[in-house]
Amino acid sequence: MSIRRQTGTASLIVILTGALWGLYWIPVRRLDALLPGAWGSLLIVALATLLLSPFAVIHRRRLRAADPWSLAAIALGGAAFVMYSIGLVHGRVATVILLFYLTPVWSTLIARLWLRWPTPWPRYAAIAVGFAGLALVLGDNGTLPLPRGVGDWLGLASGLLWALSSTGIRLRGETTGAMEGNFIFCAGATLTAAALAPWLSPWPALPSSPEWPTLIGWSLAAGGLWWALSLSALLWAATRLEPARLGILLMSEVLVGVISAALFAGEPFGLQASLGALLVIAAALLELWPISRAGQDTRV
Repeated sequence: MSIRRQTGTASLIVILTGALWGLYWIPVRRLDALLPGAWGSLLIVALATLLLSPFAVIHRRRLRAADPWSLAAIALGGAAFVMYSIGLVHGRVATVILLFYLTPVWSTLIARLWLRWPTPWPRYAAIAVGFAGLALVLGDNGTLPLPRGVGDWLGLASGLLWALSSTGIRLRGETTGAMEGNFIFCAGATLTAAALAPWLSPWPALPSSPEWPTLIGWSLAAGGLWWALSLSALLWAATRLEPARLGILLMSEVLVGVISAALFAGEPFGLQASLGALLVIAAALLELWPISRAGQDTRV
């Protein structure tokens, strides 16, 4: 396959993956009716880990040879994603998605305050615009612009953890293949969900017999399609696209998530929140602004 065709294929994969994750709230909330709280997300990621385990066994030598810190960063990414998954149950879909997409703001702050990397002006603009969007989204009902529930806090925390994870992966380098790397990702998600589930809600009663087909069907669909397949495809595509292009194409998740939640979840999005959403998207685009002037560190 030519480089041009690979780039086109990778771009299409990223767009479709983002759009698919914009609909991820559907299986999560269907499972919430059977396994409330974080238990449904735990089942999803545990199944994904099980589905990916053969690849971990096949490539176990590559996993053993991988940088431990790189593996830890990948596992932290799984923790971030499962917190996002649980947040979709406890909060408004659009709000949780937008809080997650504040990742560029956290990435910039980590690069500047922790790593001491030079920070060009578009990054500072991204911080200001991102926090302005956050204030509009969280203050949509006329209250103080603060997270108002478990879902909001999980969405905010998931974006922060994903920023830490992606920074760690960038620093240590990707030392695994897509499938076994995704196994580590889903294993990190499973451990996190197992820790959060008892804290967020008590052990649920088992569904009745007629509900088992629905439970198994949605959990396999979410674990297999969203976590095992789409994330592995995304990891493959990420190695073939520039980071700026990757970030822009993933914005399909925001659009699909916000619109689908408004249409099908009974979660209307007002004018103020819509403006906040546009500012959050603008912050991500500013963070992706190409920096090519001599003497500036392009890692941020």
